[in-house]
Amino acid sequence: MKTKLVDHRAPDLAALVIHPVHPRGGATRAPETRLAEAVGLAAALDLKVSEAMVAPLRTMASATLFGKGRVDDIAALCKAQGIDVVVVDDALTPIQQRNLERAWKTKVLDRTGMILEIFGRRARTGEGRLQVELARLDYERSRLVRTWTHLERQRGGFGFLGGPGETQIEADRRLLMNRIVKLKAELAEVRRTRGLQRRSRKRVPYPIVALVGYTNAGKSTLFNHLTAAKVLAQDMLFATLDPTLRRLALPGGRPAILSDTVGFISDLPHGLVEAFRATLDEVREADVILHVRDIADEDSDAQRQDVEIVLAQIGIGPDSQRKLIEVWNKSDLLTPDGLADVDARASRVGAVVASAISGEGTSALLTRIGALVAEDPERAFRLDASDGEGLAWLYQHGRVTARNETEDLVTIVARLDRQALGRFEQLRPGATG
Repeated sequence: MKTKLVDHRAPDLAALVIHPVHPRGGATRAPETRLAEAVGLAAALDLKVSEAMVAPLRTMASATLFGKGRVDDIAALCKAQGIDVVVVDDALTPIQQRNLERAWKTKVLDRTGMILEIFGRRARTGEGRLQVELARLDYERSRLVRTWTHLERQRGGFGFLGGPGETQIEADRRLLMNRIVKLKAELAEVRRTRGLQRRSRKRVPYPIVALVGYTNAGKSTLFNHLTAAKVLAQDMLFATLDPTLRRLALPGGRPAILSDTVGFISDLPHGLVEAFRATLDEVREADVILHVRDIADEDSDAQRQDVEIVLAQIGIGPDSQRKLIEVWNKSDLLTPDGLADVDARASRVGAVVASAISGEGTSALLTRIGALVAEDPERAFRLDASDGEGLAWLYQHGRVTARNETEDLVTIVARLDRQALGRFEQLRPGATG
């Protein structure tokens, strides 16, 4: 039971984007900035934004969110400009969404629905699709009653006596709940598999470095620069969703694993945070977290707060003792005076100023990462020249820094973590120098 929020086969739908300003205020950023972000989200859905407006609310109407006068004005605007979709940059209740669709005679998308639609388009892996579908079904569960009268029809009863039977909405809700249960079971299996993969990676002494940050902060571009990968990187909100892992070379040739994760956004639907928990576990298990910020964005400080909120939801707060580095990205977009000011502020708070485009500052970033990751001491291991299995084990589970061979003896200098060292001493007693 999955309903499409926007017809993917109908490009260039005319859209009106509205950012409501609540009467109590409390917002951490300017309404115009939030409106611009909502327009960017609409553009990510290939909607043709014909009009965008900030709509201050004197009071919040329970039936329509907006007052009657504002609803009538928007209805007239939709009719005059041939609007197909109205995007409301706020969370709408099912009743509000239904009433606004009736009043405006258009499709209505709220912020949650818009983000879900983008995620549904961008997810590429099987895991990503499962996570998005679970979040979408959870969102649609409360929106079965919309404008479709067929949901009130009844089916025949069961058994010999018949009875009133089951309404269509009850059947749809039952099917939807069955699908949610199945998806949760599949994601639990995905989470279990990821846990096994993480434990397998921990047996190899490679530290894990995770990238987090606000959407469009340049995480994927930085990922590509540091690892020579070819992950999609565009100036677009949520250009990539699925996590990617690549080998990262730290100073001195030390290997690490770099993980690129989904971008965050303000008011990220809680259902998405829960659905993507299997993916976000990669962040929670990381040895070092790189918080990538678009330092050229005037809203950078507010975006930092939004990222920290999501990190707190997955158990990474200021008291979690995590090794976190703030990477102030996009320094190439700053003026010389602006860059001097950013450099001064970064030195005070311990951030790294960098540009994923030019590569400026990335060497300093790698040095910082290397300093945070404790390196195991070097040890010498002496093996028979014919012991190919033992030699292969050292190369697979440690980092070999030197090798010296004689006619019948091979001396390997390598770094092994405590667990790997204990296993090797059991496999080859007496081989440790």
